[in-house]
Amino acid sequence: MAASSWILHVDMDQFVAAVEILRRPELRGRPVVVGGSGDPTQARMVVSTASYEARAYGVRSGMPLRAAARRCPEAVFLPTDGPAYEEASGRVMATLRSFPVAVEVHGWDEAFVGSDTGDPEALAADLQRAVATETGLSCAIGIGHNKNQAKVAVRFAKPGGIFRLTEDNWMAVMGGRPAAELSGVGPKTAQKLAVMGLHTVADLAAADDEPLIERFGPALGSWLPRMARGEGSADIVTTPWVARSRSRETTFPQDLTDRTEIDTALAALARELADDVVAAGRVVTKVAVKVRYNSFFTQTRITTLPTPTTDAAEVERAALTVLERFELTRPVRLLGVRVDLALGRAAETGEPSPARAGRRST
Repeated sequence: MAASSWILHVDMDQFVAAVEILRRPELRGRPVVVGGSGDPTQARMVVSTASYEARAYGVRSGMPLRAAARRCPEAVFLPTDGPAYEEASGRVMATLRSFPVAVEVHGWDEAFVGSDTGDPEALAADLQRAVATETGLSCAIGIGHNKNQAKVAVRFAKPGGIFRLTEDNWMAVMGGRPAAELSGVGPKTAQKLAVMGLHTVADLAAADDEPLIERFGPALGSWLPRMARGEGSADIVTTPWVARSRSRETTFPQDLTDRTEIDTALAALARELADDVVAAGRVVTKVAVKVRYNSFFTQTRITTLPTPTTDAAEVERAALTVLERFELTRPVRLLGVRVDLALGRAAETGEPSPARAGRRST
């Protein structure tokens, strides 16, 4: 971990849609929607990404494909292709690492870059050119003295631009904007801030810590005003990212009402997820279950395992035990399972490896 004088936030433009358009150049300039099976006539498929042309019609990520088709009937709908996006992301990150900079990867389409350069705009332009040359993809880059500044700055750079946001212009640019425009301030937090009379970034920056700590807890409560003042970490973590949890969920074509069907579906989800994490040598410490009813009301329950495990059957049993804590009196639209993972792999935590652990049949 190293501190850098400049932080650049590289954010790929319409990444998933852009990868698909690279494979189908005839779609350039047309509204493209990627999600699910790519069939907008199928129920309960949602948008993963929309091209800028589709967004102009109001198509957004998370929207049902059917709704996207109503808003933009002329859109081209494509199925998601995770391996293609993984491969493209790998080429982008490799291009960034070819420069004498520190790179911290954040998902498929984002990375923080740390550098002691004297001309961050020139570096940003060089990075953009290299990414375009090596991958055919475009990116926007935000520049700051810390991650908070750079991440907010990139919003003003999209698509394909460069924008600098530091303590010198932070309040001039951000002060009058809604607090919800800060990275990490979601709708619920913004509503709670509004109740406290804190509507803008400037309001939050000038707020006393104590009422915020009382309302949001010591960690978030003390961080919110600092974030509003443009403060943040300048540390770039170059070690590979290790997931602390994994999840899997499914939305059913038809709502489930039969308890046996619900149990069977949840058990299959839990076993598939557990098989994945055990094969990766990870150790499960907690199991959570999510239930979304046909009214879209969603509940989540979680349990801590008596001992960390690499036994997929144990994870499945835990999920079914957690399900007993739900009152399943309404049709179930979606089921999900999440497992929290120990930071080390099985061999590092004293757990038997997947090959030695064995699997009990259900």
